[in-house]
Amino acid sequence: MRFLPALLLAIVASGCAHKDPTSLCERFFTPYQDFYSGRTRTGANAVMVDAMAHYSQKDYPAAIAGLQRVLDLNGDDMTARLYMANAQLAAGDPYKAEMHLDFMENPRGSAYKDQVEWYDALCWLCEGDTAKAAQQARWIASRPQTYRKEAQDLADALSQK
Repeated sequence: MRFLPALLLAIVASGCAHKDPTSLCERFFTPYQDFYSGRTRTGANAVMVDAMAHYSQKDYPAAIAGLQRVLDLNGDDMTARLYMANAQLAAGDPYKAEMHLDFMENPRGSAYKDQVEWYDALCWLCEGDTAKAAQQARWIASRPQTYRKEAQDLADALSQK
C-alpha cells in the first residue's frame, strides 16, 4: 500500500513534464544551423572556421572558446555573435546567450533580426521566464517572421502550462 502514493506522484509528474520550462527548452531549442563549417580555411577566416568545426560537432565548450577568440578580434562580427549565443544556449547558459543577442539588437545585427527575436524567446524560456517567452512567441507568431510557426507552437505549449 505504501507504493501507491509514490506511484500516483510519478504518474502526475510524468504527465506534467512536458510543461516544465526545462523540458520545453529542450523541446524547442535547436542550435542555429551551421552555414560556416564548409568554407575553405584561409588566414583571414581560420579562427572562425576552427570554432565552427567544434560547433558542428556539438562540442559547445570548445566552440565557445573559439568564438570568443573571433569576437576578441572583431566584436562587431554578428555571425560569430549569433553562433556564440547559440553555443551558450546549447551549453546551458541562457543568460550569457541573451547577452550576446543583446549586442545584436542594433543596425549592425539587423541581418539576423528574426534569429535574434526567436532566440531571445528561447533564452527567456530556458531561464524560466515563461511569461516573457510567451509574450515574445505570440508577438513573433503575429506577423511575417522566419520562426512564425515555431513561435506559435511555443505560445501554444506555454498557454497549456
